[in-house]
Amino acid sequence: MDGQAIKPIFWLWIPIIWMIGQLAAEALIPNETLLNFHRENGLHEWLQFAMLVGVFGLACKIFLQMDRKANIWLTLWIIVAALGSFYVAAEEISWGQWIFQWTTPEDWQARNYQNETNLHNTSKWLNQKPRLLLEIGVIAGGTIIPLLRRFKADWLPKKFNIIYPPTILAVTSLIYIFAKFGQKICKMNFDARIFQRASEVEELYLFFFVLLYMIILQTRILGYKKS
Repeated sequence: MDGQAIKPIFWLWIPIIWMIGQLAAEALIPNETLLNFHRENGLHEWLQFAMLVGVFGLACKIFLQMDRKANIWLTLWIIVAALGSFYVAAEEISWGQWIFQWTTPEDWQARNYQNETNLHNTSKWLNQKPRLLLEIGVIAGGTIIPLLRRFKADWLPKKFNIIYPPTILAVTSLIYIFAKFGQKICKMNFDARIFQRASEVEELYLFFFVLLYMIILQTRILGYKKS
């Protein structure tokens, strides 16, 4: 069922082509031009926003159509996905500041190190900590859980089978791991970098993983409801 929910062009070729294109751009395009793609309100940021809007829409659809009373913890899981994607999407565009171009109030400028009307630039607990949880989820869900499901399925509680990410998401997870740790290894050992702004590349794959996961989850939950 999972393999039929998403065509290979999405879970296999798009992540690979994106990374090949990114690496080619890093090697061939001047740094100043490249940084424009990665800046706030740049191409990467808008792609990330679009993905998160997609996640939010899917989560809302699942919530409205699923049997919410049949499985309370699954309903809560979908609520967390909806609220989390809405929050991060709104933060990505500074709650509309990028679109409507309002001026950040002076008292908020003192709290926000990028002078924007968002929360994640005011505290590690609103930025790095939630991101760390998502990173752990993508790494564990995209690589560790598929391996366990294949070789040690009895180690995983069966009651949560419906939310375990499928093996096909390993492609996006592994490319994310390359983007994150490849950059760190190059900086530590060669004092060089693969990406001008690795965080933007990493977020692209983090959010794409979540988008694919929600498509899978929609098929599983609503498919089970129909059967």
